[in-house]
This record gives sequence, structure tokens and C-alpha cells, in this order.
Amino acid sequence: MGMAMKIRTYTELIQFASFKERWEYLALRGEVGKETFGSDRWINQAFYQSQQWRKVRRDVIVRDNGCDLGLDGHEIPEGLYVHHMNPMAVTHIVEDDPAILDPEFLITVSHDTHNAIHYGDERLLPRPFVPRSPGDTKLW
Repeated sequence: MGMAMKIRTYTELIQFASFKERWEYLALRGEVGKETFGSDRWINQAFYQSQQWRKVRRDVIVRDNGCDLGLDGHEIPEGLYVHHMNPMAVTHIVEDDPAILDPEFLITVSHDTHNAIHYGDERLLPRPFVPRSPGDTKLW
């Protein structure tokens, strides 16, 4: 018998000061290619086109100032995702579970951070910008 999954919340997430701590709190450590919606993918695609989702998504992005993991200084220039901190299943949509539209369980992320959360791969996380300086001969 497996352990019950801990419910992740925005209130807990924002207690972590660093980007890495926030990512570790959310990391699912999933498997690449593991089926989630499969042949029922049309259900979640319809959900993501709904007016309710579009409004909540916009509100979450505003709340998070368009920043990756809601952390100031980690602005996402394009391709913002709003991530369900607790994995969503077909039953959540079909049964109209209010949690899938609750900002307490949503966070703004970049594409790479979203993949890093799902696959537990820290190498996918965005790297901080390091300005060049005179005499700097290091390429990366």
C-alpha cells in the first residue's frame, strides 16, 4: 500500500525563499512518457479552453507577477504555464472538483520549470543570468 500524496498549497510554497526549495517542494519525480490522460486527453484539453480556467489562469499569473514559481526576480518573458501543484486526473474534471480552479493549488511556471517539476530533473531548471565582466574568458 502506497503512502497518500501530500497536498501541496500556495500558502506553503511561498514560505520557501529560494527557487530551488520551491522546486523541491513541487517536484513529482515522474517518469517521462508515463500516461496521464491518454485517450481521454480531449477532456483536459476542453478544460483548458474553458472560460473558468482562462479567468483563474489570468488571476494566478497576475498574483505571481508573471514570475517563475511566483518568485520575484524570476520573470518569465514568454510561454507562461499555470501548473496544478497537485496532479489533476480525468475524474477531477468530470466530477467538477473545485480544487482544479482554486488558486491555492496553482502556481505560475516556465515551460522548463514545468518539465523539471514533472520529471524531477533539476537540470531542466532555468539558470540565473550571469553578467559578463572585463577579462572574463569563460564561455559558459
